[in-house]
Amino acid sequence: MTALGVIGNISRDTAEHPNRQHHLLGGAALYIALAAARAGVTAAPIAVIGHDLAKTLRDPHLALLDLTDIAVVDQPTCQFLLRYDQHGTLLAVDAAYGAAQQLTAHALQRPRDFAHVHVCCRRPLDPPPVLAALVERRQPFSVDFITASAEEMIEAAAPFLRYARIVFTDINEYALLTSAVAAEELRVVTVTDGPRPAVLYRHGQPVAQIPIPQTEAVEVTGAGDTFTGTFLAATLHGTPDTVALNRAAQAATTRITTIGITLHPQPP
Repeated sequence: MTALGVIGNISRDTAEHPNRQHHLLGGAALYIALAAARAGVTAAPIAVIGHDLAKTLRDPHLALLDLTDIAVVDQPTCQFLLRYDQHGTLLAVDAAYGAAQQLTAHALQRPRDFAHVHVCCRRPLDPPPVLAALVERRQPFSVDFITASAEEMIEAAAPFLRYARIVFTDINEYALLTSAVAAEELRVVTVTDGPRPAVLYRHGQPVAQIPIPQTEAVEVTGAGDTFTGTFLAATLHGTPDTVALNRAAQAATTRITTIGITLHPQPP
């Protein structure tokens, strides 16, 4: 049985920084599953892509992944334009969802057994039916968000979050989360805050905190997802909270020192 299923996007990403631009193979489902696989668990992205990206699945960087839950359809692959400031803070996300508009239906049609399922609560996924199905099946699951749509997605997911094994947030998303759901009702929440320490809460109480290693960033896209995937792998291995946080922070720091899997830009 594959240990971890990750419901989310696989995409063509353009990361724009003040003085550079990178064209990358991206998407939260891909980054999280890859990080978990590199940390020693079998991981499967549950995603929908277009034929334009199908050959990329043969890339040797993806050899660690179980790719059987990626659907290929006759629509363009989802594309994201990610705009960052000079500090690596995400300012805006522009999207052309394409094939990813079929993600909710695809996720609901893929009920195979996993030890754990992670749900990337990000557009265009419709979280309530997906989370309701996981709760009904008593499937262990976790969730995360992205700042650009966090308020909308947290509100949509709120009725199900008390059942989540882990909720992954940054400091701004944590404020939205605890406005929607009482902190004491949430089993485990991780909170990252850029270069400041990462904190883990259990039922609203801080139980672990670790500093974030400092390094010069080459490309920050996927750093948060790498944190999430590495932490999930550690948790599935039964690793203590502080050690899991530390491994996740180290992996995220390593991630930003490389560009990632580059793609040729799509013609206009």
